[in-house]
Amino acid sequence: MLIAIIQIIGGFILLVWAADRLVSGAAATGSNLGISPLIVGLVVVGFGTSAPEMVVSAIASLQGNPGIAVGNAIGSNITNIGLILGVTAVVYPLSVDSGVLRKEFPVLIFIMMLSSTLMLDGELSRIDGFLLLLGMLGLVITMIVLGIKRGDTDPMIKEFESEIPRNMPMPWALTWTATGLILLPVSSIFLVKGAVTIAEAYSVSDTVIGLTIIAFGTSLPELAACISSAMKREDDIAIGNIIGSNMFNLLGVLGVGAAIATIELDPLVMERDVIAMYVFTLVLLAMAWRFRGPGCISRTTGVVLLLMFFSFTGLVGWQALV
Repeated sequence: MLIAIIQIIGGFILLVWAADRLVSGAAATGSNLGISPLIVGLVVVGFGTSAPEMVVSAIASLQGNPGIAVGNAIGSNITNIGLILGVTAVVYPLSVDSGVLRKEFPVLIFIMMLSSTLMLDGELSRIDGFLLLLGMLGLVITMIVLGIKRGDTDPMIKEFESEIPRNMPMPWALTWTATGLILLPVSSIFLVKGAVTIAEAYSVSDTVIGLTIIAFGTSLPELAACISSAMKREDDIAIGNIIGSNMFNLLGVLGVGAAIATIELDPLVMERDVIAMYVFTLVLLAMAWRFRGPGCISRTTGVVLLLMFFSFTGLVGWQALV
């Protein structure tokens, strides 16, 4: 058991570091090749925030534990809203631009409806996986088109572009890109192996491990990013990171896992976990909505989200162990 815990902790640390190196190296490579900072920022930096979840999903499916992919995707969405936005709002209440509520939230709801509809037959087939990945491609293209139209007025684009290393020599950029590409799957193998060992030791499903331990660990970078953005009063960026991450989780993380191998769903996924994902998302929307002016995720809302998150996690743990 100690070895499994070390594998999980070490896997998380290496996973986060490898993802950071991959994003920095790939962004610098694109910049050195003269690719538009807008495209590099939106695609490389934006995609990089979900790279850990996607690689873990792929490795889990390849090793015959696709339930981790489902638990990771849905659990990360719940964790992003309940824990990360909850903690961020308690630390620093967030104002929500009305455009986010009118545009980004409906897209997220649509993606949730698409993914949950594909799950209604009790499985995610490889065809379903490719459909989700096609949706992710469409989302990325849409992001680029909208980013070009918005130009320098979009704070999210400015934030993405600020993450691009400007003075990294090409040899170092390629080295860090290769390092990230190698270490992401290696760290994921350690992480998945440790998680499966714990699941077997306590006789719980790999979906439960994905919902809890894996989802929490892979969401830690979003926690740091959200608190940092909130402290700098970049509220739109903090909210945008969470909404964007949740979209990529459903399209990319689920899509990669299912495209590799058909995922047979635990009945509790639809009866409990998907419903919880909808509840968290709709509660956030309801509590942030204002008929006039910008919305607000207050400290009270943050406390409510945290209570919901810990209640859900407690329910998952209790049902897994009884």
